[in-house]
Amino acid sequence: MTEKHLPSVTYRQAGVDIEAGDQMVDQIKHLCARTYGPRVLGPYGGFAGLFRLDYNEKLFANNYSEPVLIACTDGVGTKVKIAAAMKKYDTVGLDLVAMNVNDLIVAGGTPLFFLDYLAVHKLEPAVAAALVQGISDGCLQAGAALLGGETAEMPAVYAPGEFDLAGFAVGVVDRKKILDGSAVEIGDSVIGLASSGLHSNGYALVRHICLDQLGLAPDTFVPELGGTLGEELLRPTRIYVNTVRKVLARYKVKHVIKAMSHITGGGLPGNVPRVLPESLAVKLKRDSWPVPPIFQFLQKNGPVDRDEMFNVFNMGIGFVLIVRPTFTRAIMTHLRGLGEKPYFLGKVKKAAGATRVEWS
Repeated sequence: MTEKHLPSVTYRQAGVDIEAGDQMVDQIKHLCARTYGPRVLGPYGGFAGLFRLDYNEKLFANNYSEPVLIACTDGVGTKVKIAAAMKKYDTVGLDLVAMNVNDLIVAGGTPLFFLDYLAVHKLEPAVAAALVQGISDGCLQAGAALLGGETAEMPAVYAPGEFDLAGFAVGVVDRKKILDGSAVEIGDSVIGLASSGLHSNGYALVRHICLDQLGLAPDTFVPELGGTLGEELLRPTRIYVNTVRKVLARYKVKHVIKAMSHITGGGLPGNVPRVLPESLAVKLKRDSWPVPPIFQFLQKNGPVDRDEMFNVFNMGIGFVLIVRPTFTRAIMTHLRGLGEKPYFLGKVKKAAGATRVEWS
């Protein structure tokens, strides 16, 4: 029997380019290094990142008497499809950090480090570097070290031009300073902080309305929005870390901040009750803040029922603080001084049945 000699095949022929991966690593090293502080040990590029907890050492800003680690993970959802269609990749990286660190600070913690996961059809170093640029920018805003990440080239899973992003954040809080909502009482005030727009939730419905029903291209100028559809849909998620840390530091003795909530998928009705004792609810006033034009555009052109809008989108409120009522005015003044747009949304009340968010 004659032996057949087949031509050798390579990993690149199978769809994975190791050299492109090496090029990408070279391009993003500085984007990670710029986020490092004295807690990060060792250079970038190891199998795992090393991060030192600051305990009882004068070198670091905080000394935790009983440190508790906080961890969370999240993605950007189908917002990545808008980024891919527009070939604009830097903003969704910032979104990725925001979705994680805004969750993390709800418990009163401080972000320490962040890890990212990027999955692509084919690795293009320039595209990957743009994505990591956004992640690095977000980490700088949040005060977190971009400790490492992973890039997976999977042509059998993702179509050409497609990609997905996920992230993982770790933070720390002193055990005695954890905010778990247990201190919330009837009469406490609910303060909302303005969002920048859609943030990173509800994009399946957004794409259905704008792309499928209306047939709009991302570069379509929409007068109601004052710009193109794509510009509005890629507006980055706000990062609230610095604001929250400064407010907590200002009132660290009096403990006037009872609870906080990051308003993501599910809107105010789905997220505020998560930080309330089961016996309590909130009564909120719908017209106590201005609803950004993008939400009005979606509601009108869907059309989408008002309650459905509030159950899907943040509707202009990206973060909520529940505070002692006697400090409401002082906290709102302080928030304005920090560059925020705070709104008094309503009050905490006794729950009436299963309804946890009431509207007036």
